[in-house]
Amino acid sequence: MINQVLKDLLSKNISEKISDGTYKKERIIKSPQDIEIKVDGFVKPLLNFCSNNYLGLANHPKIKEAAKSACDTHGFGMSSVRFICGTQDLHKNLENKISNFLQTEDTILYNSCFDANGGLFQNLLSSEDVIISASLNHASIIDGVRLCTAKRMIFNFDNMSELDNRLSEAKDCRVKMVVTDGVFSMEGELAKLDKISALCKKHNAMLVVDDSHATGFIGDNGRGTPEYFKVESDVDLYTGTLGKALGGATGGYISGNKDLIDWFRNTSRPYLFSNSLAPTVVAGAIESINIIKSDEGRKLRIKSKDNTHYFRESMKQNGFNIKDGIHPIVPIMLGDAKIATNMADDLLEERIYVIGFSYPVVPKNTARIRVQISAIHTKEQLDYAIESFVKLGKKYKVI
Repeated sequence: MINQVLKDLLSKNISEKISDGTYKKERIIKSPQDIEIKVDGFVKPLLNFCSNNYLGLANHPKIKEAAKSACDTHGFGMSSVRFICGTQDLHKNLENKISNFLQTEDTILYNSCFDANGGLFQNLLSSEDVIISASLNHASIIDGVRLCTAKRMIFNFDNMSELDNRLSEAKDCRVKMVVTDGVFSMEGELAKLDKISALCKKHNAMLVVDDSHATGFIGDNGRGTPEYFKVESDVDLYTGTLGKALGGATGGYISGNKDLIDWFRNTSRPYLFSNSLAPTVVAGAIESINIIKSDEGRKLRIKSKDNTHYFRESMKQNGFNIKDGIHPIVPIMLGDAKIATNMADDLLEERIYVIGFSYPVVPKNTARIRVQISAIHTKEQLDYAIESFVKLGKKYKVI
């Protein structure tokens, strides 16, 4: 039975979260992940504007068929870790597929990118080394760095002078590693990888990029932010996910130098001590990369870019506070947590599925509704969402 003191403390803290608008509710979806979804408590389907399904592949028929086929040929689960009896030909095929796509030497699969980031630093770097992390990096990077004995520094994600200074301060460290998200998921802003990579060269530092919110649809070929900034050859290690544009299921990876990947296979704890990815997930991810590399993928990337530009410009013209950018993550900045929560709830009644984000997911007083645009949204759906935002923006006096 839970300790009464702890029980009272939890009750008090949860009540405070409910009161200040930061309590997170989970809504139940009763349909596949798609542009229109059935949500418990709503008679009509809702238009989905808060999914990482950037290319619309999460319910793609070819990916579902690949997953079904793999279940027949390779079974449901592996019941083991990779080095014991958990490696199938499918796992090696996907690792090779990712390496070929990203133009790297080798790739190692994880159950999530959270695991990939959690397993990257701790057995690679020591107290003789330093990790310089961007200020808005994902929680998985933050937690992974905490597990490591290397010195830690932070630079403001868009302040290159500060990064230059941090690298200069770390000049006596054995290994200097700069780690950054390719896209900062709460902001929809791209890291300045052209400038970051130049500073890494200047100071002989490694560059690690978590490109989870870019792989598949940013860059001419979908290879992410390094391709967009034309610095692919300067990235030492990529981390990424299969759970967003690459089919939207689960799974993550580290991709890069073959010797580093070999070291991770032998030392990275989330890899060594977690079950292998299920065959259905692996087969679906393989098919998603096939689609992304095809003419269909090229058309989806163009549509993603067009939809994003249209929505961003329309929202700005209607008076909403959003940051400039090219990414389909579009944060509608509201400031107040209660307004963000209440406005998102009201948008649900308009059949627009969005979520209000507040502390601790984002800093205090920067609450927002994060809209995410998909390549398979229609113009009519975008227009309806814009009209609904305008209606409620006036109600809450934010435009």
